[in-house]
Amino acid sequence: MEINITPIIVAALATLPIGFVWYGPLFGKAWMKENNFTEAELKNGNMFKIFGLTVLFSFFIAFFIAFFIPNFAIHQMGVFQLVGGDTTNPDYITMMESHGNAFRSFKHGALHGFMASVLFAFPMIAINGLFERKSWKYIFIHSGYWAVCITLMAGIICAWK
Repeated sequence: MEINITPIIVAALATLPIGFVWYGPLFGKAWMKENNFTEAELKNGNMFKIFGLTVLFSFFIAFFIAFFIPNFAIHQMGVFQLVGGDTTNPDYITMMESHGNAFRSFKHGALHGFMASVLFAFPMIAINGLFERKSWKYIFIHSGYWAVCITLMAGIICAWK
């Protein structure tokens, strides 16, 4: 299976403008309140390190999505497994030529990305938030951000041809 790096990079970079809006005009004040941050404290952070690592970690997430969401979202993994991973198998080649892009759309990838965010990301964020004694507001602010990001990331990766 081939992985095209371009949609992974685009998907990873998409997290930055989403975060700018999400933690800015949409939920910035609520997020600051839930974390007991002040404007002055936020200005003291090392922005190069924060944004650099954000892009790196978002790339990791997008790379994971590229392997799992499109392959499961377009339902190709079963065919791949049936031929034992042999992409030179004539049955595999015929199946992929006729049906390989049947579900390769932004909408279908976004659906699977949203499902992954609700069934995977939300529980992890909620568990951490509960142990840290954070409010549900805090949990939903972060979970909502990742639901939007993972949904968009999976849509971009699945639709890219």
